[in-house]
Amino acid sequence: MSDSPVALVTGAGQGIGRGIALRLAREGHIVVINDVVADPANTDHGAYEVKRTIEAAGGRAEVFKADIASAEQRLAMIEFIDLQFGRLDLLVNNAGVAPKQRVDILQAGEETFDRLISINLKGPYFLTQLAANRMIAWKKAGRITTPRIVFITSISAYTSSPARGEYCVSKAGLSMAVRLYADRLGEHGIPVIEIRPGIIQTPMTSVVKDKYDKLIAEGLLINRRWGLPEDVAAVVAAVARGDLDYSTGESIEVSGGFNVRRL
Repeated sequence: MSDSPVALVTGAGQGIGRGIALRLAREGHIVVINDVVADPANTDHGAYEVKRTIEAAGGRAEVFKADIASAEQRLAMIEFIDLQFGRLDLLVNNAGVAPKQRVDILQAGEETFDRLISINLKGPYFLTQLAANRMIAWKKAGRITTPRIVFITSISAYTSSPARGEYCVSKAGLSMAVRLYADRLGEHGIPVIEIRPGIIQTPMTSVVKDKYDKLIAEGLLINRRWGLPEDVAAVVAAVARGDLDYSTGESIEVSGGFNVRRL
């Protein structure tokens, strides 16, 4: 069993997940880097680049390649953490995908809907179920004191975007999952927090860079800049420290003021 706190960050090979993994490692966590793509021979990009960067700074990280949409792979990942460390102090449900193509809601097909719901909603929903049951057992056994769970959602949980309706629906569902798990896990002293990123500079948003550059320049955000993975990671770090335990079930937006209604 590890003496150091252990964090599992899904989708940690790039973007927001990468930023979260690096920050948690600096805060003293052993980080389990999950991604659906992970090539040990590639230490310049992806999961093993994150591992290399963490270890170069004196931290510890392990990579576990898994598709969170797969029940078998979700279970294998939790079993790995159990055998390797005997504890999980923080689960960060970050992994998610965008539609392969933006298609108007009046024309979009079921295949893309099923794909996003499976990865963005079903995957984290049932991964949390697995992790929460282990956390309860490990807490009772005295292996951990206050395990915590974070869901990374999106401003798309409440912002309409009819050209990618399946993404919005998946994130809205994930937002409700936060409340459900916060409610259910309250008796076990396991805080559950939602973090809603706004327009964050990642590979996922690079395809719409020009659009958002223009909107931000025109005043869409109070803070007239793109958000960075580090902005989201800072809030995750606060959750990991226990600073927000009394805010279980709450949503914290990291969007540069996108949510503020202005005249």
